[in-house]
Amino acid sequence: MSATADTKTYTAVAITLHWLIAVLLISLILFGWWMEDQREAIGSYEEFLAVKSAFNWHKTGGILVLLLSLARLGWRFTHPIPALPEGMKSWERVLARISHVSFYVIMIGLPIGGYMAASAYGPEQPILLFDSIALPKLPVPQTEEFQALSGSMHSAGAWALIALMALHIAAAMKHEFVDNDGVLARMMPIIR
Repeated sequence: MSATADTKTYTAVAITLHWLIAVLLISLILFGWWMEDQREAIGSYEEFLAVKSAFNWHKTGGILVLLLSLARLGWRFTHPIPALPEGMKSWERVLARISHVSFYVIMIGLPIGGYMAASAYGPEQPILLFDSIALPKLPVPQTEEFQALSGSMHSAGAWALIALMALHIAAAMKHEFVDNDGVLARMMPIIR
């Protein structure tokens, strides 16, 4: 992606975007699970309206993740990042590179997939940002088959994100407690 630098930490902008996107992604996953539970338990029109509003707020969060991820990717291309520790093995460097690229693919692809899934429904289900601003639908098939397929792909993307986050956290803990190489501190605003 971008060139590495002799700096010891990421920039304040990169750190802020990292943590803001992480909190949004975790919140959206938890909120998505709650929405699915609520959708299955709908018993009244009022409950339907509440779930419909929740879906719109989920879509709003997804679009925010997309915009912030694109901003973060642009920042990464234009600002040097700290070099990896010299003691890292080559396979660890390759895995670090693959995981970072995978994060960008998922952080950008998952919201686009959600936008596609939301676009697969007819005009009776508009895409409302902040529960009020209509977003145009993507030109995708508005069929039950495509709704099911795109919804399943969006859900699978969320599970892939969970797995990638778990690996990312495990690697950060390894760097902090086994390697003791300062990698975690580069992205932690508190211990900078």
